[in-house]
Amino acid sequence: MSTILIELIGIVAGILGIMAWIPQLREVWVEGLHEGISLPTFWLVSTALVLWLVYGVLIGSMSLIAANLAALACMLSLIFGVIRLRKAQS
Repeated sequence: MSTILIELIGIVAGILGIMAWIPQLREVWVEGLHEGISLPTFWLVSTALVLWLVYGVLIGSMSLIAANLAALACMLSLIFGVIRLRKAQS
């Protein structure tokens, strides 16, 4: 299998992974809902994304780098959105 095809599979997987976070982002940033979101879990997932990002850099995989940067941006946006909502509520 060619390297380009392998990276293309990674890019498609990354896009689908990012799309999975869109409903959650909408709930937090548009609807202002944050109930049921576990910040420790989101921090753990963020840590895993950082490690995947480092791995992608080490092996030189642009699809891993791009997907994990985008997923990490979504995750951090969710974390800070939830923190903002919970501070405003208290």
